[in-house]
Amino acid sequence: MLDLIGLALVVIMSLGFVGLFQPSIEPGLSPLFWGCAGATLMIIIFKKMKKKQEDNSE
Repeated sequence: MLDLIGLALVVIMSLGFVGLFQPSIEPGLSPLFWGCAGATLMIIIFKKMKKKQEDNSE
């Protein structure tokens, strides 16, 4: 489930960067881009911590 959410965030981030949402959001490094990038990074860190906990419990 987190993989699909992360993929959706990357797609939205990419579309926002190239300017698909231009009437309402500025293209480029907008708050939409940074919000999606931050959320994707948090998902990656969360999955890495979860995997590390599972490895330690074995």
